[in-house]
Amino acid sequence: MNAALARDRAGWLAEHVLPCEPGLRDWLRRRLSLRQDVDDVVQETYAILAAMADVSHIQQPRAYVYSVAHSVVLQQLRRAQVVSIEAVAEIDRVAIVGDEVSPERLASSRQELARIGALIDGLPEKCREAFVLRRVEGYSQREIAQRMQISENTVEKHICKGIRVLMDSMKRDDTAMQDDKERPAAQGARHARRR
Repeated sequence: MNAALARDRAGWLAEHVLPCEPGLRDWLRRRLSLRQDVDDVVQETYAILAAMADVSHIQQPRAYVYSVAHSVVLQQLRRAQVVSIEAVAEIDRVAIVGDEVSPERLASSRQELARIGALIDGLPEKCREAFVLRRVEGYSQREIAQRMQISENTVEKHICKGIRVLMDSMKRDDTAMQDDKERPAAQGARHARRR
């Protein structure tokens, strides 16, 4: 990028993008799991915008910034080796109106969320309450402790137990689904050998 283009891009970023940053950070904080860092998403968003060859096609800079940030979040989720429960829920929560989503992807996401919802519903009552207040509604441990009239340490134990139970259930379900997929292929191979 030559010096003149770099200056123009810096001016465009200062005029159109920097004013969006506080709102973008708030938007990201409300939607991201604890594993995703708002600063990382904002920084990567700036890097993408600064590296663009041309910005003249951008009619609504604020919407474009949010769209780029949304893409960064989705990329981070895809790159993660272990996708947490919160991250699966984040995909729908972070979605921006106007994104093109295939019907198959939408149906798959809804099935996955329904599966997670059923697993959460199956948690013991106190564990479920603490988990939902923390991971879904975003309350702090202190607020949950006051609300449930228990210690913060007990809140943390309930949340950890909830995560452990959910992750174990999901692993069992995924293993069973993988076994079901492999079983017909193995049976087909046996039948082919017999012929």
